[in-house]
Amino acid sequence: MFRHVLVPLDGSHLAEAALPPAASVAAQLGASVTLIHLIEHRPPESIHSDRHLSDVDEATAYLAELARTAFPPHLNVRAHVHSAEVNDVARSIVDHTDELEPDLIVMCTHGRGGARHLVFGTIAQQVIAMGTTPVLLIRPEVQERTTDFLRTRILVPLDHHPEHARCLPYAAGLAKPFGVPIHLLSVIPTFETLAGYEAATGRLLPSATRAMLDIDRDNTQNYLEDEARAVREDRIEVETSVARGDPATQIVEVGAQIGAGLIVMGVHGTLGSEAFWERSVPPKVSARSKIPVLFVPIRDR
Repeated sequence: MFRHVLVPLDGSHLAEAALPPAASVAAQLGASVTLIHLIEHRPPESIHSDRHLSDVDEATAYLAELARTAFPPHLNVRAHVHSAEVNDVARSIVDHTDELEPDLIVMCTHGRGGARHLVFGTIAQQVIAMGTTPVLLIRPEVQERTTDFLRTRILVPLDHHPEHARCLPYAAGLAKPFGVPIHLLSVIPTFETLAGYEAATGRLLPSATRAMLDIDRDNTQNYLEDEARAVREDRIEVETSVARGDPATQIVEVGAQIGAGLIVMGVHGTLGSEAFWERSVPPKVSARSKIPVLFVPIRDR
């Protein structure tokens, strides 16, 4: 599954919250790790209350110290400082995936507040929107208190779109070595949470609409059981449930109820960064939940 983990670091204490999960994943999967720091053009003097690293030698020493102290000694951990000054850090991280070929990026979100601030205010979300490599996004205020990663179940929200099920192999690839179950969840609307054309139809035909939603609930449960059956063939424990209401709200609430340690979601990147995030459920989940989220890019085949 994941054989090479890339961890971008800016020198701040917040960004270092990505290190424990990266070390845990690398240790469980036998993956190598590359720590990367990019020298910015006209960098700020400080970042998240820490002094920003703008000197190549200083950054090299910083990464070398983290490689020595933040990872088990048997892991293969390398450091890479990109000395040519860059203007667009997110774009440069994405470009480095072509050069370094990681299959997982672990990053912290530095955003605070509502979904839009979280989404557009951080480099991490830009990397998710532009890149083709899965990104494990960590909320630092939570991770700082947690030394172990993924000791409970993995929550995988699915709908009936086949491309979203492409994230299942990634969830299974973590569930098996970590020895945790997977919980498959689908959310269908209630009559009150219908939107757009469906809401208009519902107002005209309320009884028929409620009946269709009940049928949809039964069909969705059958769909989840079909997906679960395939995963169980790999000797992974799988649970399923169907929730009713707003998708993002229900995913966050179910994640908290079952004590999920990770949410794995497929994300589309074909609409452009801003449209992609504004129209998607994943950023709303990431903004509202304290649980780490693994974003799996889904591209048209």
